[in-house]
Amino acid sequence: MRRLRSSTVVLGGMGVLAATITACGSEPDRRCVDPLTREELPSYRCESGGGGDDDGGTTRGAYYYGGSVRDKRVTGGSFDRTAVDSGGFGCSGTGGG
Repeated sequence: MRRLRSSTVVLGGMGVLAATITACGSEPDRRCVDPLTREELPSYRCESGGGGDDDGGTTRGAYYYGGSVRDKRVTGGSFDRTAVDSGGFGCSGTGGG
């Protein structure tokens, strides 16, 4: 039977610890989306409060958290950031104060 060196065990343990810490503190994916059509928009449409479309109208985006994009439309997430679970291994569902 082969023994692992202590440095390998320590480095492996540090990697698991780092992954746990970053997973708990990470935010869910955030995309700028048209609230009516759920079509993904350029980020400036959310940041600056909207912009003019080519046809003269305006489309103001809203941030959509989590989910995925398929055919330029988002699904599986929420406009409410708190409704999307961004926790990883070892994280509780609620944030501390």
